[in-house]
Amino acid sequence: MDCQQPLILSMDTATPCSAVALTSGTRKDGRVIASLSLTGNVTHSRRLFTAIDYLMKEAAVDWTSIAGIGVSLGPGSFTGLRIGMATAKGLAAAAGKALLGVSTLDSLAAKCVTPYLICTVLDARKKEVYAAFYRCNGNGLSERVSDMTVMAPEKLACSISEPVIMVGDGAMVYRHLFKRLLREKVIFAPSQLHEPSASSLGLLAGEMLDLGEQLDVADAVPVYIRSSDAELNLLQKKAKMQKKLAK
Repeated sequence: MDCQQPLILSMDTATPCSAVALTSGTRKDGRVIASLSLTGNVTHSRRLFTAIDYLMKEAAVDWTSIAGIGVSLGPGSFTGLRIGMATAKGLAAAAGKALLGVSTLDSLAAKCVTPYLICTVLDARKKEVYAAFYRCNGNGLSERVSDMTVMAPEKLACSISEPVIMVGDGAMVYRHLFKRLLREKVIFAPSQLHEPSASSLGLLAGEMLDLGEQLDVADAVPVYIRSSDAELNLLQKKAKMQKKLAK
């Protein structure tokens, strides 16, 4: 395939949706060459390589044409993020390509062009959500204006004092709660925008490639924001052990 701009192969496994895409360029001047999204009960590890292989064959793209591998850093499903990161690191190392990490929340926000405040919301389970706030700049491109965080949806709603567009599966899970607490201040993005997009991720990764903001393949890890159950259990065991030793 002839393409003036570098090609990015991207994958997002932060949610039950396995998404892969081939993009060139950035949000400002790029294009989506091919994309594929699959949602279901099949694990990412069973279909991710198959999806990548299918996408590249159908787009007639080989590894010599690809400049970088884009991957969702999170937050999201711990297992999904680990699978995505391991796959991306393996491909980047084997093919000698740049590894480019993009926040799941950033790629969600990139779908929205609006004068309103944007709030990306992912279901974090345990009655919490991952969230961040964004505003569009003069070119209509979203820019994060807050830290990424995890909190109860009620607390998130209480932090909003102006009209806001909510996007992400967490917005749908807690739709009635947000509507009740925020009333006319909340607008929900159209249904097709709530799942993470490997296409949006790829164009954001293109911006990182231009800026030279690539990850070290050896050291790259997902951004979980919240500790895993295993980590929490380990901390609890250590705390109990310290109490016993202190007696």
